[in-house]
Amino acid sequence: MNNEDQEPKYHNNNFVSVLFSLLIGSLAGAVTMLLLAPQSGKETRIQIQEKGIELRDLTTEMVEDAMTQMRLDRNKLTMSGRKKAQELIQQGQTLVVDQLDRVSDAAQAGKKAIQSS
Repeated sequence: MNNEDQEPKYHNNNFVSVLFSLLIGSLAGAVTMLLLAPQSGKETRIQIQEKGIELRDLTTEMVEDAMTQMRLDRNKLTMSGRKKAQELIQQGQTLVVDQLDRVSDAAQAGKKAIQSS
C-alpha cells in the first residue's frame, strides 16, 4: 500500500468548500449591488466588470495559496514517512544483529558442551 501518493481527504473537502463559499458570496454580492445601485446602468456594468476582475484575481490567488499549502503538507507527510521508515529499518537491523549474536553465543555454548562431553 503506497500512502505517499494519497493526500488527506479533508484538504480536498476544505478546498471545495472554500471555492463554493466564495462563489456563493460573489453571487450574493453581485445581486445586492445590482439591486441597490444608485447609478446608471453603464456605470453599474463597469463596476461589475471591475469587481469581477477583482474577484477573479482574488480567487486565483486563494486557489494558488491552497495548492501551495496542500503541496507543503504532502511533502511534510512524505518526509515524515521516509524518516519513520528509516528508523524502522535501523531498529530491524539492530534486532537482527542482536539475534545473530544470541544464535552465535548459543552455538558456541553448544560447541563447548559437545567438546566437554
